[in-house]
Amino acid sequence: MSYRHTIGQRAYVFNDLKTLLARASPLRSGDVLAGVAAATYEERVAAQYALADVPLRAFLSEALVPYEQDEVTRLIIDTHNQASFAAVSHFTVGQLRDWLLSEAADGPALPALAPGLTPEMVAAVSKLMRNQELIGVARRCEVVTRFRNTLGLRGHLATRLQPNHPTDNLRGIAASLVDGLLYGSGDAVIGINPATDNPQAVGNLLHMLDAVREQYEIPTQTCVLCHVTTTLQLIAQDAPVDLTFQSIAGTEAANASFGFNLSLLQEAHEATLALHRGTLGQDVMYFETGQGSALSANAHHGLDQQTCEARAYAVARRFRPLLVNSVVGFIGPEYLYDGKQIIRAALEDHFCAKLLGLPMGVDVCYTNHAEADQDDMDNLLTLLGVAGCNFIMGIPGADDIMLNYQSTSFHDALYLRQVLGLRPAPEFEAWLLRQGIFGENGQLLLPPTPHQLLGLGPLQKPA
Repeated sequence: MSYRHTIGQRAYVFNDLKTLLARASPLRSGDVLAGVAAATYEERVAAQYALADVPLRAFLSEALVPYEQDEVTRLIIDTHNQASFAAVSHFTVGQLRDWLLSEAADGPALPALAPGLTPEMVAAVSKLMRNQELIGVARRCEVVTRFRNTLGLRGHLATRLQPNHPTDNLRGIAASLVDGLLYGSGDAVIGINPATDNPQAVGNLLHMLDAVREQYEIPTQTCVLCHVTTTLQLIAQDAPVDLTFQSIAGTEAANASFGFNLSLLQEAHEATLALHRGTLGQDVMYFETGQGSALSANAHHGLDQQTCEARAYAVARRFRPLLVNSVVGFIGPEYLYDGKQIIRAALEDHFCAKLLGLPMGVDVCYTNHAEADQDDMDNLLTLLGVAGCNFIMGIPGADDIMLNYQSTSFHDALYLRQVLGLRPAPEFEAWLLRQGIFGENGQLLLPPTPHQLLGLGPLQKPA
């Protein structure tokens, strides 16, 4: 089926829904690289007008990636909740946008609708929305998850404490870990990107993090962001695994390039649940995504990168994760060229994931060869705080010395909490008060000297 819209004397024709979505997408370098972007701004506007008139039901009958060839498509179609969809089944994409911006789309209505929306539907409606509209709707979406604390509550902002080290040195990691805790970071997760996926090295990191967490009775969860197969191996060895991590994408072929499929994620989910390590809940999965990952694997099937990204959220939603985040500017300027494109992409990702019912955070980040700087990230950080983002990253000096990219610091989280009146996860905040790190009004205190965290002890490798 083709789609068309006329501007002046020129009729723009889009041969299929895949093409229409790509041409309607706001400009980004990855779509230009893939050859799917609109050639002119006028063509993009024409595509957006045509997209606004597309019935939502069209996304259930016209698969963007063939059902027979792609397990992500099968997941999306086979798990679609018709009962939840019924309330908006008569809408076009434009009418869904209007409804989302109305008073009818209140707090209770949005989670009820989430199972009835497909990723392609929410990607489509996001392409018709201004930045302020993406922020306003996402702010109304409260998605709460639990493991050892409660994440996603309205009025709260969590952080992932990311104490990476280029050689996985335990003392170097511990120094960053203590620094972050003394600034109130780490309630979402204390999560390390390991320099190597070697099971023994990852196991050493897991044991060290778990020993610190237990010694100081920190109400949070830990994770070493290794490949899912490594985590499964370590679970079999009785390693202290709180969360299973995996980078995910929006097509079966892209996920295959990452070395997994849905059945492997199901196995990992069941194995992690069987450990029963959560105290408040059993949301045990942690996923990361990023626009451009499918294109970089030549596995995008001609889709624009934002629609591909939204499809990854169907994979995440299947496994009820504790945490999901878009590492929005990490892949580089080939996919998101500058600060403006990174900001737009992050707001889209956050909006789409929240509308689909996911506990979405964002790594507010860029690489050193992108046309972006820390002022761009300050702007994005503030916008995401207003939008109700579940969590951000906390990295010493905002500079990840292992992954070599720029993100957000412990100070950035303090800034956002202060200017917007946001608080850490309740259980973690109570711990910060007991430790003398935060005051009753949420202010950062000079910790008592000597503070017990400064005598961090259990850094030795497990026997």
